[in-house]
Amino acid sequence: MKQIKLIILLLTLTLFVQGQVRVWNLPQPEKARLTYSVAIENIIKEADKNLKLKIATVVDKTKTAPSGDKHDYISCGPYWWPDPKNPNGPYIRRDGERNTEVLTQDKINLASMTKGIVNLSLAYYFTSDEKYARKAVENLRIWFLNPDTRMNPNLNYGQTIFGYFDGKGRGAGLIETYSFVDMLDGVELLKKSSAFKKAYRAALNKWFDHYLNWMLTSDIGNQEYNAKNNHGTAFEVQATRIALFLGKNEIALKFIKEFPARRIFTQIEPDGSQPFELVRTKALHYSTFNLTHLLDMCRIAKSLNIDLYNEKSDDGRCITKAFEFLSQYAGQPKSRFPYKQIEEWDETQRKLMVQLYRADLFQSKPLFQSFYQQLVLNHKIDKEILLY
Repeated sequence: MKQIKLIILLLTLTLFVQGQVRVWNLPQPEKARLTYSVAIENIIKEADKNLKLKIATVVDKTKTAPSGDKHDYISCGPYWWPDPKNPNGPYIRRDGERNTEVLTQDKINLASMTKGIVNLSLAYYFTSDEKYARKAVENLRIWFLNPDTRMNPNLNYGQTIFGYFDGKGRGAGLIETYSFVDMLDGVELLKKSSAFKKAYRAALNKWFDHYLNWMLTSDIGNQEYNAKNNHGTAFEVQATRIALFLGKNEIALKFIKEFPARRIFTQIEPDGSQPFELVRTKALHYSTFNLTHLLDMCRIAKSLNIDLYNEKSDDGRCITKAFEFLSQYAGQPKSRFPYKQIEEWDETQRKLMVQLYRADLFQSKPLFQSFYQQLVLNHKIDKEILLY
């Protein structure tokens, strides 16, 4: 408690005046070029593709939200399907089975936009070539600032479900803006560019100020804040990252202070299992997914000299235990996993290896190196190893 109060005072005086990445663990460009040359080449190749693309926006969709305003983002719950017994009635949930028929343009376009900002900002960081920064800023202006194309700063229609809530969205929709967390780290890199004018920064801050206010005051935002599983974790990481971007230090530090009790100790059992994720039909995926969010928050806290990773409850609940629990299935065939994982076993294994690598960065001595060693040996082609 005393540590956090002191940090609040120091941040008020210094840190929030400056921009800095919070989640990424980027090496200096000179070191990165020597160590991660292939990964950087791949980033630049992707950024070169982004240079040639004109991004699609929320107003380009064919299906408009019930509000009638094309600037309102809309998406549909991915695991909801028509009811065979009542084809014209409300949809029914089939957990883990993605219904591609309801995949909306806004969801695709937002993901593409944020990924492009990440690629362009990283290319700018590693090359100092202003063309990447100019394109990134142009895309930010199109998506967030231009009155004709901007997204309204809310998710009132995120993850709608046919037949429910009069067409309005749900708290679960906020998971779709989690990519803002990485994107804002990219925006921090752009602050050195002359293309990112003060007026654009002020306007972007205003957009995110409205969005954070919506997150913290709306009924839909409150749903996600109170979610007990990975959705609640993701909400708090997003809110903290946005608050730091805006210089709202008290909001950010409130989330960080409460995080162990609200998320780590309630989601991880003493044996390291995550019951809210293990009940899903993609149990390994969601267990890893939640740990990704937990580590993101630990990185954010570490950027403020706060150690969240090593927080431990009286009965032994902690993040390391959660990784120990999952590591027994790392590199194993699906048949060894006693829970459901109906698809994406190999891809989830790769993601787990990346998170085991990230977890060891918080340890005084590596605990999980034997699992991710091969991944690290091939790190020159792995962007995630470079970033985190």
